[in-house]
Amino acid sequence: MLQKLEAGNHAEPFRGPFTITRVQPGNIFGEKSMDSAFGPLAIIDHAVMKKNLTIKMHEHVNDEILSYISSGVTHHKDSAGFEAPIARGKLMMMNAGESFWHEEKVKEDEVEMLQIFIRPNETDLPAKIQFHNKPTDNRDWYLMVGPEGSEAPLYVRQNVYILDTHPKAGEELEVPTYVGLTPFLYVMNGEIKIQNLTVGKQEAVTDLVAPLPPVVANEDTTIVLFFVEMNAQMSMVGTISGLKN
Repeated sequence: MLQKLEAGNHAEPFRGPFTITRVQPGNIFGEKSMDSAFGPLAIIDHAVMKKNLTIKMHEHVNDEILSYISSGVTHHKDSAGFEAPIARGKLMMMNAGESFWHEEKVKEDEVEMLQIFIRPNETDLPAKIQFHNKPTDNRDWYLMVGPEGSEAPLYVRQNVYILDTHPKAGEELEVPTYVGLTPFLYVMNGEIKIQNLTVGKQEAVTDLVAPLPPVVANEDTTIVLFFVEMNAQMSMVGTISGLKN
């Protein structure tokens, strides 16, 4: 049976030049629990950052973090010595492990992005950073992230896959499946119809038993799709991913 996560109840830990809508994916179950994660998929921070904002150098420990930008450019600097502009179509994966520091600046127009926090399968792994350039308006599913050793261009130290697509209004898409993994479909922008449900911006849908049925885009839409091993072994001490509610 389809279950939907509504947009109206998300937390907003920051407002102003740096606004975060904190999507806690486990809230899709509609009941208060001790942990608001969806298996190892801990948190989706849907952020808007204004021009001239600087998020000063800060540390992450035991967080696997995918930065996914919808619009604008952030200027990234980190403790591994990398400095790079990150824009739509350029993915960044920070495998924080035992310790990773980074800073972000917005010099031009405002940025809309997701920072996706996944719990790694072990504590205090070596810190890594990865980048990948992908198509910006792919209408078919594009595999962005997968476990180490998978065919994905970026790896996460967990049994999680992340895909995206950008269907145009009126287009219908089949939803892929990964055997043994549970889907979590997030609408970053736009609106879709899935069976009798309308799912809009900052909303999500899952089915814990059956594959997700096809989706129809009611308007031009950006979808981020997760497949998660719900009972995976995971570290619970991440700086952000370790938060339980």
